Amino acid sequence: MADLSRGAGRVVAAPLAALARWRNGKPMHPRGAVFDAVLERHGSARPWGVPFLDATARDDVVVRLSRGAGLPAPVPDLLGLAVRLDEGSEQPVDLLLSTTGRGALTRVVPVFRRDTASVYCSIMAYSSAAGPIRLAALPTGDGVPSDPEPLAASVRRRPLVFVLAAARGFGAWAPFARLSIGEAVRPLDPDLRFDAVRHPPPGLVPDGPLARFRAPAYAAAQEARGGSGAATAGTSH
Repeated sequence: MADLSRGAGRVVAAPLAALARWRNGKPMHPRGAVFDAVLERHGSARPWGVPFLDATARDDVVVRLSRGAGLPAPVPDLLGLAVRLDEGSEQPVDLLLSTTGRGALTRVVPVFRRDTASVYCSIMAYSSAAGPIRLAALPTGDGVPSDPEPLAASVRRRPLVFVLAAARGFGAWAPFARLSIGEAVRPLDPDLRFDAVRHPPPGLVPDGPLARFRAPAYAAAQEARGGSGAATAGTSH
Protein backbone atom coordinates (compact mmCIF):
# COMPACT_ATOMS: atom_id res chain seq x y z
CA MET A 1 0.00 0.00 0.00
CA ALA A 2 2.87 2.40 0.82
CA ASP A 3 4.53 1.77 -2.55
CA LEU A 4 1.17 2.18 -4.31
CA SER A 5 0.56 5.55 -2.64
CA ARG A 6 4.03 6.84 -3.50
CA GLY A 7 3.66 5.54 -7.05
CA ALA A 8 0.36 7.35 -7.49
CA GLY A 9 1.98 10.53 -6.21
CA ARG A 10 4.74 10.20 -8.80
CA VAL A 11 2.17 9.67 -11.56
CA VAL A 12 0.45 12.98 -10.82
CA ALA A 13 3.73 14.85 -10.18
CA ALA A 14 4.36 15.78 -13.83
CA PRO A 15 0.90 17.22 -14.60
CA LEU A 16 0.91 18.92 -11.21
CA ALA A 17 4.23 20.59 -12.02
CA ALA A 18 2.85 21.79 -15.36
CA LEU A 19 -0.21 23.21 -13.64
CA ALA A 20 2.02 24.87 -11.04
CA ARG A 21 3.99 26.66 -13.79
CA TRP A 22 0.76 27.84 -15.39
CA ARG A 23 -0.61 29.09 -12.06
CA ASN A 24 2.58 30.77 -10.79
CA GLY A 25 3.52 27.86 -8.52
CA LYS A 26 0.03 27.07 -7.18
CA PRO A 27 -1.48 24.04 -8.91
CA MET A 28 -4.08 23.75 -6.16
CA HIS A 29 -5.75 26.45 -4.07
CA PRO A 30 -4.57 29.23 -6.43
CA ARG A 31 -6.96 31.87 -5.03
CA GLY A 32 -6.98 32.76 -1.38
CA ALA A 33 -6.61 35.36 1.34
CA VAL A 34 -4.14 35.50 4.24
CA PHE A 35 -5.14 36.68 7.70
CA ASP A 36 -3.60 37.40 11.08
CA ALA A 37 -5.19 35.16 13.69
CA VAL A 38 -4.91 33.94 17.28
CA LEU A 39 -4.80 30.28 18.32
CA GLU A 40 -5.74 29.66 21.94
CA ARG A 41 -4.99 26.09 23.04
CA HIS A 42 -6.69 24.96 26.24
CA GLY A 43 -6.10 21.23 25.98
CA SER A 44 -8.89 18.68 26.11
CA ALA A 45 -10.84 17.20 29.00
CA ARG A 46 -8.98 13.94 28.52
CA PRO A 47 -5.21 14.32 27.86
CA TRP A 48 -3.92 12.76 24.65
CA GLY A 49 -0.29 12.33 25.58
CA VAL A 50 0.46 14.55 22.56
CA PRO A 51 2.28 17.83 23.38
CA PHE A 52 0.51 19.95 20.78
CA LEU A 53 -2.97 18.81 21.83
CA ASP A 54 -2.39 18.87 25.60
CA ALA A 55 -0.55 22.20 25.92
CA THR A 56 -2.09 25.44 27.11
CA ALA A 57 -0.84 28.37 25.01
CA ARG A 58 -1.84 31.49 23.13
CA ASP A 59 -0.11 31.98 19.76
CA ASP A 60 -0.29 34.62 17.07
CA VAL A 61 -0.66 32.65 13.85
CA VAL A 62 -1.12 33.17 10.12
CA VAL A 63 -4.11 31.68 8.32
CA ARG A 64 -4.77 31.22 4.60
CA LEU A 65 -8.31 30.54 3.40
CA SER A 66 -8.53 29.42 -0.22
CA ARG A 67 -10.57 27.92 -3.04
CA GLY A 68 -9.02 24.61 -4.11
CA ALA A 69 -9.79 24.47 -7.82
CA GLY A 70 -9.91 28.23 -8.24
CA LEU A 71 -13.47 28.07 -9.58
CA PRO A 72 -15.30 31.40 -9.80
CA ALA A 73 -17.65 32.23 -6.93
CA PRO A 74 -20.46 31.52 -6.21
CA VAL A 75 -19.71 28.08 -7.68
CA PRO A 76 -18.92 25.65 -4.82
CA ASP A 77 -15.27 24.67 -4.49
CA LEU A 78 -13.07 22.52 -2.25
CA LEU A 79 -12.14 25.10 0.37
CA GLY A 80 -8.87 25.09 2.27
CA LEU A 81 -7.83 26.31 5.72
CA ALA A 82 -4.07 26.52 6.38
CA VAL A 83 -2.61 27.59 9.74
CA ARG A 84 1.03 28.49 10.41
CA LEU A 85 2.45 28.69 13.93
CA ASP A 86 5.89 30.18 14.60
CA GLU A 87 6.06 32.10 11.33
CA GLY A 88 9.69 32.99 10.60
CA SER A 89 11.01 30.07 12.63
CA GLU A 90 13.23 27.37 11.14
CA GLN A 91 10.73 24.83 12.46
CA PRO A 92 7.21 26.22 11.98
CA VAL A 93 4.07 24.14 12.46
CA ASP A 94 1.63 23.89 9.55
CA LEU A 95 -1.94 22.62 9.74
CA LEU A 96 -3.68 22.00 6.41
CA LEU A 97 -7.39 21.27 6.39
CA SER A 98 -9.99 20.90 3.62
CA THR A 99 -13.77 21.02 3.63
CA THR A 100 -15.27 17.62 4.46
CA GLY A 101 -18.21 16.14 6.27
CA ARG A 102 -18.27 16.06 10.07
CA GLY A 103 -19.25 12.45 10.77
CA ALA A 104 -17.09 9.41 11.49
CA LEU A 105 -17.03 8.35 7.84
CA THR A 106 -17.61 11.64 6.00
CA ARG A 107 -14.69 13.39 7.73
CA VAL A 108 -12.36 11.82 5.16
CA VAL A 109 -14.58 12.75 2.17
CA PRO A 110 -13.75 16.08 0.44
CA VAL A 111 -16.86 18.24 0.00
CA PHE A 112 -17.29 21.30 -2.23
CA ARG A 113 -18.65 24.31 -0.32
CA ARG A 114 -19.56 27.96 -0.84
CA ASP A 115 -19.46 28.98 2.84
CA THR A 116 -16.03 29.53 4.40
CA ALA A 117 -17.59 28.85 7.80
CA SER A 118 -17.76 25.11 7.12
CA VAL A 119 -16.25 21.96 8.63
CA TYR A 120 -12.60 21.35 7.68
CA CYS A 121 -10.59 18.20 8.35
CA SER A 122 -6.97 17.18 7.90
CA ILE A 123 -8.12 14.08 5.89
CA MET A 124 -4.48 12.99 6.21
CA ALA A 125 -4.02 11.00 9.40
CA TYR A 126 -1.26 11.50 11.97
CA SER A 127 0.30 8.70 13.99
CA SER A 128 0.82 9.50 17.67
CA ALA A 129 1.23 8.02 21.13
CA ALA A 130 -2.58 8.04 21.31
CA GLY A 131 -3.03 6.19 18.02
CA PRO A 132 -4.13 7.54 14.60
CA ILE A 133 -5.42 11.11 14.92
CA ARG A 134 -7.14 13.58 12.61
CA LEU A 135 -7.66 17.29 13.23
CA ALA A 136 -10.68 19.42 12.39
CA ALA A 137 -11.81 23.04 12.43
CA LEU A 138 -15.48 23.33 13.39
CA PRO A 139 -17.25 26.62 12.59
CA THR A 140 -19.11 28.67 15.20
CA GLY A 141 -21.20 30.56 12.61
CA ASP A 142 -22.14 30.48 8.95
CA GLY A 143 -22.82 32.60 5.89
CA VAL A 144 -19.22 33.68 5.15
CA PRO A 145 -18.23 34.13 1.46
CA SER A 146 -15.26 32.22 0.07
CA ASP A 147 -14.14 34.57 -2.70
CA PRO A 148 -11.03 36.36 -1.36
CA GLU A 149 -12.10 40.04 -1.44
CA PRO A 150 -15.67 39.51 -0.12
CA LEU A 151 -14.22 37.12 2.46
CA ALA A 152 -11.75 39.73 3.70
CA ALA A 153 -14.54 42.33 3.92
CA SER A 154 -16.78 39.93 5.85
CA VAL A 155 -14.06 39.05 8.38
CA ARG A 156 -13.28 42.74 8.83
CA ARG A 157 -16.87 43.26 9.99
CA ARG A 158 -17.06 40.09 12.10
CA PRO A 159 -14.10 37.88 13.11
CA LEU A 160 -14.31 34.30 11.89
CA VAL A 161 -13.99 31.75 14.71
CA PHE A 162 -13.42 27.98 14.61
CA VAL A 163 -13.13 25.38 17.34
CA LEU A 164 -10.16 23.08 16.68
CA ALA A 165 -10.75 19.47 17.63
CA ALA A 166 -9.00 16.11 17.41
CA ALA A 167 -10.37 12.60 16.97
CA ARG A 168 -8.80 9.18 17.37
CA GLY A 169 -9.69 7.01 14.39
CA PHE A 170 -13.42 7.33 13.86
CA GLY A 171 -14.08 8.52 17.41
CA ALA A 172 -15.83 11.68 18.55
CA TRP A 173 -14.26 15.11 18.07
CA ALA A 174 -12.63 16.49 21.24
CA PRO A 175 -12.08 20.28 21.24
CA PHE A 176 -8.59 21.47 22.22
CA ALA A 177 -8.30 25.03 20.87
CA ARG A 178 -10.06 28.11 19.53
CA LEU A 179 -8.94 29.84 16.32
CA SER A 180 -9.99 33.49 15.92
CA ILE A 181 -9.31 34.91 12.45
CA GLY A 182 -8.95 38.68 12.28
CA GLU A 183 -7.75 41.28 9.80
CA ALA A 184 -6.57 40.28 6.33
CA VAL A 185 -3.00 41.15 5.40
CA ARG A 186 -2.08 43.27 2.39
CA PRO A 187 -1.37 42.27 -0.28
CA LEU A 188 -4.30 39.92 0.24
CA ASP A 189 -2.57 36.71 -0.93
CA PRO A 190 1.21 36.94 -0.45
CA ASP A 191 3.47 34.06 -1.51
CA LEU A 192 3.23 32.19 1.78
CA ARG A 193 4.27 28.52 1.81
CA PHE A 194 2.89 25.64 3.87
CA ASP A 195 3.95 22.00 4.14
CA ALA A 196 1.91 19.61 6.28
CA VAL A 197 4.31 16.71 5.78
CA ARG A 198 7.53 18.52 6.75
CA HIS A 199 6.05 20.76 9.45
CA PRO A 200 3.71 18.66 11.61
CA PRO A 201 2.73 19.62 15.17
CA PRO A 202 4.90 18.22 18.01
CA GLY A 203 3.90 14.67 18.85
CA LEU A 204 2.10 14.08 15.54
CA VAL A 205 3.68 12.28 12.56
CA PRO A 206 2.04 12.47 9.10
CA ASP A 207 1.03 8.95 8.20
CA GLY A 208 -1.14 6.92 5.88
CA PRO A 209 -1.61 6.83 2.09
CA LEU A 210 -2.31 10.55 1.72
CA ALA A 211 0.93 11.57 3.45
CA ARG A 212 2.93 9.27 1.15
CA PHE A 213 0.99 10.50 -1.88
CA ARG A 214 1.67 14.15 -1.06
CA ALA A 215 5.48 13.92 -0.86
CA PRO A 216 6.19 13.67 -4.63
CA ALA A 217 3.45 16.20 -5.35
CA TYR A 218 5.14 18.73 -3.05
CA ALA A 219 8.48 18.07 -4.73
CA ALA A 220 6.97 18.62 -8.18
CA ALA A 221 5.52 21.98 -7.18
CA GLN A 222 8.82 23.08 -5.62
CA GLU A 223 10.74 22.20 -8.77
CA ALA A 224 8.19 23.98 -10.95
CA ARG A 225 8.69 27.26 -9.11
CA GLY A 226 12.46 26.83 -8.86
CA GLY A 227 12.55 26.97 -5.08
CA SER A 228 13.96 24.68 -2.45
CA GLY A 229 11.70 25.64 0.45
CA ALA A 230 8.39 24.16 1.52
CA ALA A 231 5.57 23.70 -0.91
CA THR A 232 3.51 26.76 -1.64
CA ALA A 233 0.21 27.32 0.03
CA GLY A 234 -1.42 26.59 -3.27
CA THR A 235 -0.08 23.04 -3.41
CA SER A 236 -0.77 22.18 0.18
CA HIS A 237 -4.20 20.56 0.00
